[in-house]
Amino acid sequence: MTVDHHAPGADRTPVTGIELSPMRRRHLRAVAAIAAHDVHQPWSIDVFRREIEQGHRRAYIVAHRGRRLVGFGGLLLTGTGGEAHITTVAVDPAERGQGIGTRIVLHLARVGIERGASDLTLEVRPSNEHALALYRRFGFAPAGVRKGYYADLGEDALILWAHDTAEPAYAQRLDAIAASLADPPAVAAVPDHDIDLDEDAAP
Repeated sequence: MTVDHHAPGADRTPVTGIELSPMRRRHLRAVAAIAAHDVHQPWSIDVFRREIEQGHRRAYIVAHRGRRLVGFGGLLLTGTGGEAHITTVAVDPAERGQGIGTRIVLHLARVGIERGASDLTLEVRPSNEHALALYRRFGFAPAGVRKGYYADLGEDALILWAHDTAEPAYAQRLDAIAASLADPPAVAAVPDHDIDLDEDAAP
């Protein structure tokens, strides 16, 4: 699932005061509310709950300003061939065009690399020009098509890959993206596989 984004070059004003932290069960209602804006079939709270309960092979994060949740993203470590799959990226429609999606993808890419990924992949609708522009900035390029992937929309999915992500040149790309952000996001120092399953799903 990939929700529409404004292209990075179309950012209105760089956002400040954004913090990234692991997705918790208490976030899921707000996460699902943002996901509901997806033009594709959105994930349910139960799907997100199952994902964050998977442990170290998943990395799901939320972006928030103060107590307001403004976006989220997820990463799947496949465990084969050094691959990591960005499963979802979404930003609250009221907060788009401010670089939040860039911050989320930047963090997910770095997490994947830290956990041994040498290649990153994801799917996106060919008509989602804003998301494509964002992913191109991270070195993603089309490598194939999944026919009928977005069957409810009558669209295929472009399969994008960014290769050699463990190489110094890719680290330099990420550093340049981070440097372009007016206010790099703070990241909570909590392992993203450290999920408290006793928390309720209250917003």
